Amino acid sequence: MNKSYYLETYGCQMNVADSELIEGMLSQEGYTPIREMSKADAIFVNTCAIREHAEGKVHSRLGLFNKVKRDNPGVIIGVLGCMAQNLKDELLVNKPYVDIILGPDAYRKLPDYLRRNEKKNHIVDTKLSRFEVYDDLFPSRKQGINAWVSIMRGCDKFCTFCIVPFTRGRERSRGIDSIIAEVSQAVSDGFVEITLLGQNVNSYQYDSVGFPKLLEAVAAVEGVHRIRYTSPHPQDVTEELLDVMASHESICNSIHFPLQSGSDRILKRMNRTYTKEHFNHQVDMMREKIPHIGISTDIIVGFPGETETDFQDTLDVASQVQFDSAFTFKYSARPYTKAVEYEDQISEEEKQDRLERLILLQREHTLEKNKKTIGSIQSVLIEKESKKSTSQWAGRTDSNKWVIFPKENAAIKETVPVQILNTSGISLQGKIVHNH
Repeated sequence: MNKSYYLETYGCQMNVADSELIEGMLSQEGYTPIREMSKADAIFVNTCAIREHAEGKVHSRLGLFNKVKRDNPGVIIGVLGCMAQNLKDELLVNKPYVDIILGPDAYRKLPDYLRRNEKKNHIVDTKLSRFEVYDDLFPSRKQGINAWVSIMRGCDKFCTFCIVPFTRGRERSRGIDSIIAEVSQAVSDGFVEITLLGQNVNSYQYDSVGFPKLLEAVAAVEGVHRIRYTSPHPQDVTEELLDVMASHESICNSIHFPLQSGSDRILKRMNRTYTKEHFNHQVDMMREKIPHIGISTDIIVGFPGETETDFQDTLDVASQVQFDSAFTFKYSARPYTKAVEYEDQISEEEKQDRLERLILLQREHTLEKNKKTIGSIQSVLIEKESKKSTSQWAGRTDSNKWVIFPKENAAIKETVPVQILNTSGISLQGKIVHNH
C-alpha cells in the first residue's frame, strides 16, 4: 500500500533544493506527497538555523505536529536539516514525539530509517560528512520555470556571525559530470532557467575545474535559456568569472554580492576577509565588464561592537554602490559562532533603528535604479500570472528585476521583449514590443 508524506521547508534556497532531493528519495520508496497533514503517514519539517526567527517558527509548527500525533500515534515525525544538526539534544529532551532527527548530510539514509522506524525507536543522525554531495541522487521537482541545482555543500569561510559551517559542515564540491547530467535532466523536464547553488558558490573546485569553467559547461547545455547562481563570496569573484558571464548570453547579467558591513573594523570582526576598498573595486570591475549588471546584496546591522560611525560606513558604501536591491537583517546571535561570545552586543532598539534607516536608503536606491530602465526594452522571461491581475504576466529581466505587463499572445516560459513604461518601487510595469 502506498504511504503518504507531508513536508514543510523553511530557510534558504539550499533547503528548498534539499527538500527536492528528499522528495526524490521518498517517491522512490513509494511515498506520495499529501496536502492534508493530518492524513499523512510521515510528517517532515526541513529546518533552518540561520536566524532565531526561523527556529521559533519551526518550534510552533512542531507543537501542531504533536497534536496530529496525539490523534494518530502511528504517524512518523521527522526534523531534518540545519536545526536538527544544531538542536538535536534539546529536541530529544523537549520534543519526545519527534521520531527522526537528521542533519543535512544524513538524508541518503532516510528511506532506511523510515523502514527501521516501524520499531518505534528514536533515530538521530547528525554526523557531518567531509564527502557527502548527493552526487548520484536526483531531486524530484514540481513543474516550474527555475531548477535549483546544488553544486557544492558546506562552507570553509567561518564568518563569526554564521552557523553554516557547524550545521552543514566543511566545503566540498560535486563532480562536474553529475552537475551537467542534472542540468540536462532539468531541461528535458521542461525547466528553462537553472540556478546553481552553493554556500559560497564561486569557490567551487572539483579536481582542476573552478567555478568559471563549470559555468561555461552549464552554458553549453542545449536548451538552457537562463543561468543564475547564488550566493558568491566577494573574495572569490574574479576577472575570469566576469569574462565568462559577459561572453554567454544565457548567463544572466545579475550578481548577488553580499557586503554585510561597510566598516573595515566590523568586516574584520566578522572575518569577511575583504575590505571596503576591495569590495568597491570588485563592483567597479563588474560594471566595467558588464555595464547593465544588476547587483543585489546582504547587509547585517547591529553586529556586536558596531558604532554609529561603523554604521555610517555601511550607509556610505550603500550610497556609493547603489545596489539594485538588498536583503537587510538585524544581527541575530547564533550558538557555536564566535560573535555570540563578544561582550559588546547592541541593544534591540539600536538594531531596529539602524535597520529602518538602511531600508529607507535602499528604497531610494531601488527606485532610482528602476527609473533608469524606463523607456528601455528588456528581455523578460515570463514566470507566472501577476498577483494583482489575471490579465497580466509577471517575469524577470536578465538583471533580476520583476516586470508586470499585459498578457497579449505570450505564454509562461517564453522570453519576450518588454518596453518599460513605469515603476512603482520594487517592480517595473511595461508592455510587450511586437516589432522589436
